Amino acid sequence: MIAVRKSAIITFHVRGLIMKRFTKVRRILALVLAMAFGGTVFASDSNTALVNATYQQLASRGTYTYTNASELSRFVQLGYACNQPQHQGAFSITQGTLTTKKWLGKKSSKAVYVIALSGTDTDVKNQSTGYWTDLLVGFEQDNKYIQNVRNAIVSNVPKGSNRVVTGHSLGGMVAQQVAADSTIKKNYNVLNTVTFGSPLINGFQREGTVKRLGDTSDPVPYLSLTTFTNIVWQSAGLNKESGNYGTNLLGAHCESYNRADVWGAYDVTGTKNGGATLTLNMATTRFYYSPVTVNN
Repeated sequence: MIAVRKSAIITFHVRGLIMKRFTKVRRILALVLAMAFGGTVFASDSNTALVNATYQQLASRGTYTYTNASELSRFVQLGYACNQPQHQGAFSITQGTLTTKKWLGKKSSKAVYVIALSGTDTDVKNQSTGYWTDLLVGFEQDNKYIQNVRNAIVSNVPKGSNRVVTGHSLGGMVAQQVAADSTIKKNYNVLNTVTFGSPLINGFQREGTVKRLGDTSDPVPYLSLTTFTNIVWQSAGLNKESGNYGTNLLGAHCESYNRADVWGAYDVTGTKNGGATLTLNMATTRFYYSPVTVNN
């Protein structure tokens, strides 16, 4: 009986240690996710002012031409609940014109549909932009966010149209999934994908040109499966600039990409000194929800 009791006590003690360690690991994981992806966009006064100015463009329903990546980033961040007086949806679709420079100074213009995807947002109930989606997308798995985006594109964008996809953080990862989606590639022309603070996803399946932008103090561009399977591509494929955030990782992830002094040299396709511009007709902009329950 004594031996049995000792065995039971030891077993109970070991289980207790395992549970404590598991709880500690779970807390650490939650902390990392919260720090890296954020439940809401970093709301410094300067960042808020930049995004609010873009919201005024949207509210005017006018036509605006973006000449650099920071302007595109601010447009993407309109999808966050905290950046709108009234939340309208996690992602948007807008009609526009992409103008690129060719040889000998010639320009080429194409009508495009711009799909802009915001990232992790836990402030909205029943929206598939939480930490579970972060994990699924990070491991290149199917998820509700990509399903909702695919459905919105198929239902609202004419087949054969040109597409530019852009996103921040989680939204940038899903943007790469969109560029790799078989249904999308079959029915549309994927021209460019531009991501802000996002790791490499679906590298061998994406269509079109993909540019990933990452602040040197932002850890998120390295948080995907590819970091373990191909760290060289994960790092070498990232266009890096410093916003001088140092240890302010959250600021680097959420604020840097809106700054023209950091990313103004990159055009709207994510190309440094590329010269491409994007004219958006804000009257056509429509936001879409990304519910946890997807209706096909």
